Amino acid sequence: MFRTEVVVVGAGVIGLAIARAISLRGAEVLLLDKEKVIGFGTSSRNSEVIHAGLYYEPESLKAKLCVQGRRMLYQYCAERGIPHKRCGKLIVATGEGEDSYLDWLNQRGATNGVEELEVLGTRRLKSLEPHLKGTSALLSSSTGIVDSHALMLSYQADAEAAGCTISLRTPVLEAAISGKAVELRTGGAEPAELETHLLVNAAGLEAWDFSGRCAGLAPHTIPPRYLAKGSYFALSGKAPFQRLVYPVPEAGGLGIHLTFDLAGQARFGPDVEWVERIDYGVDPERGRVFYAAIRRYWPELRDGTLVPAYSGIRAKTTAKDQKPADFVIQGPQVTGHQCYIALYGIESPGLTSSLAIGELVADLAVR
Repeated sequence: MFRTEVVVVGAGVIGLAIARAISLRGAEVLLLDKEKVIGFGTSSRNSEVIHAGLYYEPESLKAKLCVQGRRMLYQYCAERGIPHKRCGKLIVATGEGEDSYLDWLNQRGATNGVEELEVLGTRRLKSLEPHLKGTSALLSSSTGIVDSHALMLSYQADAEAAGCTISLRTPVLEAAISGKAVELRTGGAEPAELETHLLVNAAGLEAWDFSGRCAGLAPHTIPPRYLAKGSYFALSGKAPFQRLVYPVPEAGGLGIHLTFDLAGQARFGPDVEWVERIDYGVDPERGRVFYAAIRRYWPELRDGTLVPAYSGIRAKTTAKDQKPADFVIQGPQVTGHQCYIALYGIESPGLTSSLAIGELVADLAVR
């Protein structure tokens, strides 16, 4: 039986950040993923936005880790030459009552420690983005975009340089907590039996199923799971905006917003569709909702210019009609085992928070 100090399950952006952080502390780390490439799941199906930290409940993990993670991420990208851009974003009020919401959101952002916020009136909004329609807007100048694949490759390189072994195409078939260790059986081309002093479940959408298969783990420690699907539509042609554009948030998400990649390709989404199973197909009929939502802040959007692009699934620990969920990061005191750490519901702003999450889990691992 092969023995190692730490096993991390899941090679998305969060698992990679965790493996990197623990490896840099000097531990022997093995990172496992069933897919053939890193970041195959949720990490490759998002907006690639570096969030400022505006929306989240003060003192929540999302608020603290997003603000901390954003600062760390900009510095990391600058030092490593990872493509990114501090383009800023505008949250636009277009209906009755939304102006007062922006004032509230500005205050919440300040409470969370977000820098470079400014409430704009119609004239100032038009001077920045002439094609936008709105009664007011909140400018977040610290929001940006990042090449998420380049970021994950950099995390992988850091982890491997610190001694981490990454094994892809390696599904974990069985896991059993036994005293101060966890025994694992893996599949794939080279099946193996492993023993580790610490197992970190960073399996994303599959974190719930993995914990459910982990013998010796109390079921009550596993939170409920709800799935919110978000579809994206690409814009055929160039959008006349310099900044990301967001409407006032909706239940379960931040509204159908405009983002673009580092090549300037504009895309809209995600919307929110509560689903029972994981399905990444994009229904072209959802485009009708997109046109209506986008024209509230960009009336000039022409018919026939939106093309189905891709979708992602956000795993949440609270339902549609409940208070928005926080990140769930369970250390040994919560899981009931000093050898098991589990993460659930690491949706947006997970990418932005990834370095901070890695350090938090590394602290738990050391303790």
